[in-house]
Amino acid sequence: MAAHLLTCLLLALCTLSVSAEVFLSIDCGSSDSYKDDNLIVWTGDDEYVQSGESRSVQSSNSISRVMDTLRVFTARKKNCYNIGSVRQGRVLVRATFYYGNYDGKSSPPTFDLQFDGNHWATVETSSTEYVYHEVTYVMKKDSISVCVAQTNPGEFPFISALEVRGLETYMYVNVDENYPLFLRRRVAFGSNATIRFPDDPYDRLWIPEVMSAGMVRVRSDALFSKGLTLADQPPPAVLKNAVTAVTPNSSLQLSMGFPVVPAPVYVNGYFSEVTLLGPNQNRTYSVYKDNRSYSEPFSPPFENCTELYTSNLTASVNTTFSLVPANFSTLPPLINAMEIFVIGDALTNGTNNRDVKGLASLQKAFGVLQGWSGDPCLPAPYSWDWINCSTGPVPRVTALSLGSFGLSGILPDFSSMDALQTIDLHNNSLQGPIPDFLGTLPQLKTLNLANNQFNGSIPASLSNKNGLNLVVTGNPNLCTSCPASPKKSTDSSSAGCSKKESNVLAIMFGAIIPSFIMLQYLWENLL
Repeated sequence: MAAHLLTCLLLALCTLSVSAEVFLSIDCGSSDSYKDDNLIVWTGDDEYVQSGESRSVQSSNSISRVMDTLRVFTARKKNCYNIGSVRQGRVLVRATFYYGNYDGKSSPPTFDLQFDGNHWATVETSSTEYVYHEVTYVMKKDSISVCVAQTNPGEFPFISALEVRGLETYMYVNVDENYPLFLRRRVAFGSNATIRFPDDPYDRLWIPEVMSAGMVRVRSDALFSKGLTLADQPPPAVLKNAVTAVTPNSSLQLSMGFPVVPAPVYVNGYFSEVTLLGPNQNRTYSVYKDNRSYSEPFSPPFENCTELYTSNLTASVNTTFSLVPANFSTLPPLINAMEIFVIGDALTNGTNNRDVKGLASLQKAFGVLQGWSGDPCLPAPYSWDWINCSTGPVPRVTALSLGSFGLSGILPDFSSMDALQTIDLHNNSLQGPIPDFLGTLPQLKTLNLANNQFNGSIPASLSNKNGLNLVVTGNPNLCTSCPASPKKSTDSSSAGCSKKESNVLAIMFGAIIPSFIMLQYLWENLL
């Protein structure tokens, strides 16, 4: 059978406890910190983003304090939130968007959402409702970036809330950790309200199912006093309600919410008996896919649960699932909760670390560059505005386009960026000697340093570099006629002086000083 059954009573697991270390809730566009009705502490976003504008939704459209504000981005291809110092592990990241007609245009935008250099979703916002997207994955670095990117002219990306929840390492392990899980549905059958923190310590959002014909809501008698030992940790709150079919011989049709286009999916179903059955009662049923048996018959336990999962399935809206009773079952099939994910493409490792290191040096030296965050090159084509990147699983930065960027000061060492082919730094206020490391970049073909304040002479590593197009015009303190400097100069006092002039001064001082000493000797000893 393609489906797999995990029964709590049979798992070789001790009682599992919550030990996830990150629980961060960011109210985007706000500067306040507060606790909401669910005891969740929210914080403003100033610490996590360096671009965008804070805006408020129209008061008549307010639905909650968290949704009252948003941050909108009207410049750059992509803008990112950066959450650093997060211990690597499995996390749940949720981004929420509420337009609320904040701009008075009644025109909710569409844009792209990204995480850690990976494409996440296309966000289609609404005039009246909030939308959210959730991804579960294993981090490859000790930081998390969430970015929004403009895809349509005049439609500006925004974000209302950003949440990060740490998960246990043993949760959702039935899918290779190199692949993200994008949530499609998380349902609490039979519930009349959304279940989240504190009922779910991981703050997953379990949404009530819309009741339809053929469904009967039932309440569980179970107390779950012994706790649950299932690795994916369904909270007892979602097992205290369920839906059943109408009659013992009726099937229960499930609304799966699969994507329109066939895609690999991961499905978790949670089943817990709602009453202690008598000796003549039996509830046994199987999962059917497209009207064909997909699992072995099973009977859910009372005060525990059975989890059925499948992770090797490609499905679409045309794929159907139902719960079909066994011939001898005296009670109809039931289900308490369900999670449905689309399995994404393999997680990227991100831009080459040597380039990330070099870009960090540039950002540290020049404050005007610090507004860019997230992965520099990924996802394509949303690289930072002032770089070009190669293609491939681990892209390299091939060009720096920083002409007329208002850079001022000494050029830092970014020699680790050894895939650079073009460096354009013209029309800034860069000072000091031209760094020797520029000539050691093996792929460099074009270097434009025009219209700056460089001084000294041109390093030999540049003047002797074959095939290099070097432009240094417009640097009044740079000596272009001097012999090439063999190494980086540290003395700017002789900037613009030729080697001949320096030698003349040395000869002059060498002749004058001894004569002065001789006159002083004669005065003291002979006169």
